[in-house]
Amino acid sequence: MFREAFPILSTPDLGRAMRFYCDVLGFESQYRFPTEGEPEFVTLRLESLKLGLGANPEVRPGRHFALWLYTDDVDEAVGRLRAAGVPILREPQDMPWGERIATAADPDDNQIHLGAAIT
Repeated sequence: MFREAFPILSTPDLGRAMRFYCDVLGFESQYRFPTEGEPEFVTLRLESLKLGLGANPEVRPGRHFALWLYTDDVDEAVGRLRAAGVPILREPQDMPWGERIATAADPDDNQIHLGAAIT
């Protein structure tokens, strides 16, 4: 029925959100509208992942969205995020369902969950 999901995150500060998702998490800008001047919407890509960011000055920071990113090494990812000044909300821990997880926050206080299978 469905073949993919494309989450779009609204943010009051599109430039700040772009810097976080591109500079810290490694996404690359794939599309922007309008093409000239300040963008109102961008599509970001990281390998097979796609994320939309839309400017919306009425959105207030808060936990409106959660993003799960799977990695090979949660502890290494947390260290990299911490070094970039990203708030870590939950330190890495092993969960009973077989994943090691941690939680960070983006500049709008949305949760970024990191996960890896315990091997």
